Amino acid sequence: MLRYLSSGESHGQSLISILDGVPSNIELNIDEINHELKKRQGGYGRGGRMKIEQDKINILGGVRGKKTLGGPISIEVKNKDYENWTKYMNPMEEVDFESKKVDNVRPGHADLVGCLKYDFDDARNVLERSSARETASRVAIGAICKQILKNFDINFTSHVVQIGSVSHKNVYNFDYIKENVDNSEVRCVDKSLEEKIIKEIDKVKAQGDTLGGVIEVRVKNVIPGLGSYTHFDKKIDGELAMHLMGTQAIKGVEIGIGFDVSSLPGSEVMDEIYYNEEAGIKRSTNRLGGIEGGMTTGDEIIIRCAMKPIPTLYKPLNSINVNSLQSYVASIERSDNCAVPACSVVCENVVAFVICKHFLDKIGGDNLNDLKSNYDSYLKRLGERGWKK
Repeated sequence: MLRYLSSGESHGQSLISILDGVPSNIELNIDEINHELKKRQGGYGRGGRMKIEQDKINILGGVRGKKTLGGPISIEVKNKDYENWTKYMNPMEEVDFESKKVDNVRPGHADLVGCLKYDFDDARNVLERSSARETASRVAIGAICKQILKNFDINFTSHVVQIGSVSHKNVYNFDYIKENVDNSEVRCVDKSLEEKIIKEIDKVKAQGDTLGGVIEVRVKNVIPGLGSYTHFDKKIDGELAMHLMGTQAIKGVEIGIGFDVSSLPGSEVMDEIYYNEEAGIKRSTNRLGGIEGGMTTGDEIIIRCAMKPIPTLYKPLNSINVNSLQSYVASIERSDNCAVPACSVVCENVVAFVICKHFLDKIGGDNLNDLKSNYDSYLKRLGERGWKK
């Protein structure tokens, strides 16, 4: 089973991850992984931290000569800013607790509840781990998963469909998004909206406020049958929603037409099925986003995620001091005022992990050759039942 564990603080020495369950003989391209990390740091609206960090992956084990060995892969992403925080964050020496103490807790963050739960008088202990800096680990993990899946022509892309009040309703195909999204600094493929989004971000920034938005993740060439209807925790849409909701600042996830299913008759929700000898089994639409009954259908997977505005504001909201319980304005930490473009990169890689996990569960194999053999055998059987890739 594919699984991972991450560790590290926002201003600690490094972010460390262990990825277990990767078959052997998968060739990894470090430049492609680092490119994903670079995209996570980009996008209009990012803050000063992105000028300090230049994230790159350092693989410490589980790979030899660029090929996976079948054992756990240990991954490091160094925090360059740690050199400025050593006297506050050193794990094994005396540190200056007072200078960077956060006790005026921020609404919308993990600060207050984290202090109550873990019995801290300093929310620094909370925010260092709850920070979205941790998503660098998840992007690195997802980037490795993409390199496993590209051996089977499974591809990923994502784009921004809304920031603040600016949104588009246009429908773009996968290839158009993939080709154009990286050319936009807000990761919006509707060029007519790019300038409007930038102006919206600038306006809100001048007010000391922040913006959220909606991103869409697309997955192409997934085979039918990833996930299962047999038990709730085996449903792939359930696991996708869990992992995405576990991503910092995500407050809503929908698949296909999502919440619109509640207001439409069934005839306008379900995807009609047909068969012809040349195309095989196909659906006339993809309103359910490539998933039925907790399993992939073989159609393109379409997922949308709603990201809340970043809770660290430069016009801070009223709050309390977690120790004195007196009223104060919340603390200000260095922050972005819009991270929706970066969030699309994060969510895309989070999805890649879940798809890869279910792919490996379904196909099985300890090495790349066995994977390919099992994959071909499954496709052959599907072909005999009328489904064609």
